[in-house]
Amino acid sequence: MLDFTSYSSSEKALRFFEEFSKIPRGSGNTKAIAGYLVKFANDRGLEVIRDSADNVIIKKPATEGYEDRPGVIIQGHTDIVALKEPGCPINMDKEGLDLYIDGEYLRARGTTLGADDGVAMAYAMAILDSDDVAHPALEAVFTSDEETGLLGATALDTSALNGNMLINIDSDEEGIFTAGCAGGGRIDISLPVTAKTRIGRTFTLKVGGLKGGHSGVEIHKGRANAIKVIAEILSKLDGVRLGKFIAGSADNAIPSDAIVIFHSKSSIYEISQIINDVKEALPEEETDARFNVDMSLFSAKLLSTEDSANILSLLCEMPNGVTRMSEDIEGLVETSLNMGIIDLDDKSLSLTVSVRSAKGEEKANLINKIKEIASSHHASVGVRGEYPAWEYRKDSHLRDVMCKVYSDMYGKDATVVTIHAGLECGIFSDKMGDLDCVSIGPDNHDIHTPDERLSLPSFNRMYEYLINVLKNL
Repeated sequence: MLDFTSYSSSEKALRFFEEFSKIPRGSGNTKAIAGYLVKFANDRGLEVIRDSADNVIIKKPATEGYEDRPGVIIQGHTDIVALKEPGCPINMDKEGLDLYIDGEYLRARGTTLGADDGVAMAYAMAILDSDDVAHPALEAVFTSDEETGLLGATALDTSALNGNMLINIDSDEEGIFTAGCAGGGRIDISLPVTAKTRIGRTFTLKVGGLKGGHSGVEIHKGRANAIKVIAEILSKLDGVRLGKFIAGSADNAIPSDAIVIFHSKSSIYEISQIINDVKEALPEEETDARFNVDMSLFSAKLLSTEDSANILSLLCEMPNGVTRMSEDIEGLVETSLNMGIIDLDDKSLSLTVSVRSAKGEEKANLINKIKEIASSHHASVGVRGEYPAWEYRKDSHLRDVMCKVYSDMYGKDATVVTIHAGLECGIFSDKMGDLDCVSIGPDNHDIHTPDERLSLPSFNRMYEYLINVLKNL
């Protein structure tokens, strides 16, 4: 057990975090964590609902004196972006996380920490388990597969919910209250290919050490995308025949590493020169970027030069990153996209792209542009997991109370923002109509990467703050 005694207010919540971190819960692998939550509720005699999508709702009656106050929903998601460092031995489909304390931070060895969104689970479970926390009628909603397109929230039957205020705990900066977000969707691009076994000179190019990060939260920082970097290098070479090309494991994470096997008429010296040129042109913050190219003589399944050129043209022509900034809010990204996953083998190319926009028309235009580019390269396109934007609400009782409590506790005002990343509040607001929502969270850095780290002092403060909000609603 880790030593959380320095954080007495939130020690119970941290213990729950440590406990459920033993359960693998990457997106698409949420049955076990849903079962864990159902058992948690049953053991405490709380009403619980679990649906076929592994969403879980746990209800707790209002505490004495709060029976006549409007009910409140605490909401977060159970799944995590399950990424690990190259060489990490943990099987994230079957094994839990190896947590450790690094100074004032909680981290996981070699993997993402899962504080996105384990924080919401830990806070909600600690409150549900407590007898000394005052609150109105409480509904804790744990949704599945948020990271792959808000799928759990989309599937959830919200008619079982009675609260008209929702506190989403899926933000990652203390004192920043989110009151609106972009809509988005996933695009799957596929192209059948044919490869032949060829004997001769073959190169293996590896790119690693890029910053990566969340494709909504960090997209405006212009970080390098490993798929784009590889495509740029290979497009400058002569007579390329592609073999395997693999990068990314989550469409909403900027790929930080990639590997490609290929043949080229260019020499190893020419390839190295082009790599150096591309490396020098990377954004300044990409200080840890690594490039390695090896040459060998062996047989490999490779595409034709024509098919290879078509794929590289597709990847180079495909837009990536910010495509439009907001005209209404200074510094806010309005529309963007991220090439998150590529998998090329001897039979097919698969490319998954995440699209986001605060405006439905702009999102539709970008999706149509991607379809046109894909079609011009003879690829097919499927769109899934679309979700609506969450529009800012001018009048919000929940936001007013939360801002006042924050100011009273900390002697400074919270910052209210709208963000480019997608949040489940948009789904809930769209389904439930007049729903008052705010999203909060403690400081959590480098989410969606193995460098993810949760500030324990911030976790403790925001738990104390949440308790006070419930008391004052």
